[in-house]
Amino acid sequence: MTKTAVLVIVIVILIVVFVIVRFIRHQRLLKDRAHLMREAMRNHDFTFRLPCKGLFSGERALQEALNDLGADINRLVAQNEVESWQRLTRVLTHEIMNATTPISTITQAYMNSPKIKGTPYETGIRTIHDTCAGLTSFVDSYRKLTQLQEPVPTDVSLNAFVQGIQNLYPQLQWHTDLPHSLVVHSDENLLRQVLINLVKNAVEAGAQCMDLRWDDALFVSNDGSPIPADVRREIFIPFFTTKQTGSGIGLSLSRQIMMRQGGELSLAENPVSGFHTTFILHF
Repeated sequence: MTKTAVLVIVIVILIVVFVIVRFIRHQRLLKDRAHLMREAMRNHDFTFRLPCKGLFSGERALQEALNDLGADINRLVAQNEVESWQRLTRVLTHEIMNATTPISTITQAYMNSPKIKGTPYETGIRTIHDTCAGLTSFVDSYRKLTQLQEPVPTDVSLNAFVQGIQNLYPQLQWHTDLPHSLVVHSDENLLRQVLINLVKNAVEAGAQCMDLRWDDALFVSNDGSPIPADVRREIFIPFFTTKQTGSGIGLSLSRQIMMRQGGELSLAENPVSGFHTTFILHF
């Protein structure tokens, strides 16, 4: 056998070995991807987006479809949660109001009675009446979750709009990176409420700097105290709050506002570099 023939055989063997090794590594990569997606779904985390680099065209198309499917499932789960909380809140507020209204009416009538005025009973009845009034006021604040105004979307110049929000919080440092001519289709008043809620929460978390940037969505970041990992999945639940004076409806209400307009509000898995918390507004 000639040296040329031996060389050709060696080259062919090397090529075959290379192809086999590459194939095995590629299959291991696909197996790891399948494991990551399975674990994400098992943990009800549908925000996964695995990279498509290094995949063949058919595999890339499949991975992109799975990424989009995860995003769609996450959106549907969020919408179902919002609708469930709305129904629960509507029932609870209705039942509480049914109970407090007659109590308030009866105690008011007793306080106006000459037989009660000036007697030891007046103080007790007034306490009951005032407590009932406080509970009624408390319930009224949560009716916002089920009585959102119908959005009237218009074209909103995001740069000018954000400038108005900045003027409300001059104590903060603002970094903005938004396309100059960027226009979003949204109800301006409702969008203002969403951004103010996000900034207000950031200030209460000790933020000194806000960052707003655009990358197919509006990224709103702050350098306040980061959201603990054990409560990240609960922050959009109505009435949930880690603050002593918080009502727990700000983020839930903001999410409902975005969803009512066909958009979405979510907490980024990984904050923008240099910041502790990032929320994403999809329009």
